[in-house]
Amino acid sequence: MNVLSDRYGRHFPYLRLSIIPACNFRCTYCLPNGYHATPGAAAPLSLAEIARLLRGFAELGMHKLRITGGEPSVRHDLTEVLRTASSIPGVRKLAMTTNGTLLSRKLDEWMEAGLNAINISVDSLDPASFARITGHDRLDDILAGIDRAVAVGLPSVKLNAVLLRDVNDHELPAWLDYLRERPVGLRFIELMQTGDTLAFFRERHVRAEALETQLQDAGWELLPRAADAGPAREYRHAGYAGRIGIIAPYSKDFCAGCNRLRVTATGDLRLCLFGEFGIPLRPLLQEDDQLEALVRAIGGQLVRKEQTHHLHEGRTGITPHLASTGG
Repeated sequence: MNVLSDRYGRHFPYLRLSIIPACNFRCTYCLPNGYHATPGAAAPLSLAEIARLLRGFAELGMHKLRITGGEPSVRHDLTEVLRTASSIPGVRKLAMTTNGTLLSRKLDEWMEAGLNAINISVDSLDPASFARITGHDRLDDILAGIDRAVAVGLPSVKLNAVLLRDVNDHELPAWLDYLRERPVGLRFIELMQTGDTLAFFRERHVRAEALETQLQDAGWELLPRAADAGPAREYRHAGYAGRIGIIAPYSKDFCAGCNRLRVTATGDLRLCLFGEFGIPLRPLLQEDDQLEALVRAIGGQLVRKEQTHHLHEGRTGITPHLASTGG
């Protein structure tokens, strides 16, 4: 089997696939005015195109797949997407990132289709703050869905919280209470600047490393990073059932352990979330006999992957907001 690697010695067993750019939330750090379709924009990849894409990446050693959006549950055939993905030989971990609004109703269906890991965006445990951030008052329902995911034994349940200065950056004590008895992972994500969010970024950005120092001072222990893990530095504490991860994109050497590639909902390969270009793969997803050409095309692009992003320089590439590429 071929293995995707770049000129810096990094390997890429992890693919993040957006299946739809639309989202039903209005998060202040992403789509504060809600999602608005671009007139004339191409439709998202079909099930057949998704299957061909995933077979190509599996040929190149991809074994961890994360389905993203926008919000993936907005797509009406999400269950069929999951079933298609789980049927691809070589895909061992099938994860999804969601806002959790359909979790209580759809979890059993998604698990039957092959889902074995989920990340739920929960930016605050305070209902008023949650509504302020997301534009929706659905926190209780989402938390109930998370408890159900734990109760039915979903192998991996993680929560994502974007840190926002003077909005939710004071909530660590509440989160510690939440994690004391719940075996879930919590990811604190440092706010990242994108093309549409410069003013918001300047107002609300807070360094995640400050929170990391608090954890270390409280006795939380840094864990070794798994080979196919995401970018979080993960901590555990003997007094808590849950774990805490810190995603700090502005920290030193953040990109050194990069192991993931992205494909947009319309089939563009993105070598970096903040890259300057996309590589259109859709023309190679139209027939089953294009697999060899697809594999060559994907593998041939890794030489173009840069050693690091350029966020420190204020360069956000072609990403207008996180929903456009699935984060």
